Amino acid sequence: MKKNLIQEIKTLENLPNSIKEINDFRKNDNSDIKELVKILKKDSFIVSNILKISNSNLYGTNFKVETLNKAIETLGIKLTLAIAIESIVSKTINRNLFAYAVTNDDFFYSSALSAIFVDNWLKQIDEDLKNELFLPAFLQENGKFIISQVIQDERQTEFFLKSLVEKDNISACELEFTGYSCSRISANIFKHWDFSHNIIFPIAFTEDLENCPKEFIHKAQILNVVKILCDIRNPLSDNNIEKALKKVLEYNFDVEYFLNALDSIREKIEKNSQLSLSNK
Repeated sequence: MKKNLIQEIKTLENLPNSIKEINDFRKNDNSDIKELVKILKKDSFIVSNILKISNSNLYGTNFKVETLNKAIETLGIKLTLAIAIESIVSKTINRNLFAYAVTNDDFFYSSALSAIFVDNWLKQIDEDLKNELFLPAFLQENGKFIISQVIQDERQTEFFLKSLVEKDNISACELEFTGYSCSRISANIFKHWDFSHNIIFPIAFTEDLENCPKEFIHKAQILNVVKILCDIRNPLSDNNIEKALKKVLEYNFDVEYFLNALDSIREKIEKNSQLSLSNK
């Protein structure tokens, strides 16, 4: 399947011009919401994803968020931009996740959760590191779209899903069936589109730390923990929390900071879920 995966990446279309406009806004630390709304309204898919996340249990309001302006106020500019970039990326890849038995909405939820966890976790430790890893955390699972397509093309979906259940290790199953980890495929997608090395390298070596350049090891370890914790099929499950915590200990990270972030997010999700039910 390796050749098929590489071919899928090579045939990806170029990202639309809108990505440059959004990236320029992000890199310039622009905080003009009116200007951002003007940019984002050009793509209804972006707007739809922003509204879905703002109305998910990751965020809680006493009313349904129905406007882009209100959604940006709810999410903040940084997360809004990450959702916009991911929307453009996934729309350009234009594949499904049937091989994983999850939807694109599930994907956006777990991706947003990953970025939010990085924000909550690393703001206690290093503000610059938090800002550097926020977007890679959101983007690191895009390789799953390509893997899913190739597995479907090879008529291996049923066997892949069975393996996912039996092994309870998505990364191991991806490697077994395709010869590549999702992290390596994601990195090659972004290399194909000439993304920054600061995005490509931490993602590329998330599951290959032995070969990771020294300057990116710490970042790759963090993304590895987040990847496990926010597993697209079972984000924040007790099993994944236990696995992620083992990695935190293995990498000699401060357990207290990790647990503080985890408790904060779980409490928020529980509270927002209850709020959502009471508003129905």
